[in-house]
Amino acid sequence: MTTDIRGGSPLTVEIAALQGGPADLSQYLGRVVLLVNVASKCGLTPQYGGLERLHERYAERGFTVLGVPCNQFLGQEPGSAQEIAEFCSATYGVTFPMTEKVEVNGEGRHPLYDRLVGFADAGGHSGDIRWNFEKFLIGRDGAVVARFSPQTEPESAEVVSAVEAELAG
Repeated sequence: MTTDIRGGSPLTVEIAALQGGPADLSQYLGRVVLLVNVASKCGLTPQYGGLERLHERYAERGFTVLGVPCNQFLGQEPGSAQEIAEFCSATYGVTFPMTEKVEVNGEGRHPLYDRLVGFADAGGHSGDIRWNFEKFLIGRDGAVVARFSPQTEPESAEVVSAVEAELAG
């Protein structure tokens, strides 16, 4: 089930890549994307491993994980772009794309998250991002199709079945 998104698809928003220059999210239209706000110094940081395995498992079928660093939750992503990239690569072997560090809540909320927070998860939560590693599944048409809480593991049956359903559809 998809929902209308204020202002259009999140994949049409302008945002920079982690290492600079435009991220060009429109290149992911036609793919299934799991967009996740990430942090390097969080209790949930080990989810990077599951995100990378998910990315590798389904990439050839048209799937991409997209990491969006955020430092709004207890300062758990304090690093520079270079430090974030090095940590993710060296610690978790991350190969999926990452954007610049942004704010996901409040007055400084990046327009990307303006287009995401209106979508509710299975428990009915919509609105502000609750913590690092909140996940949004975006279908091939660029519409949000699912939202998962930060505590939902990337390789959980709930996430995997939603990814597989979108890839099959």
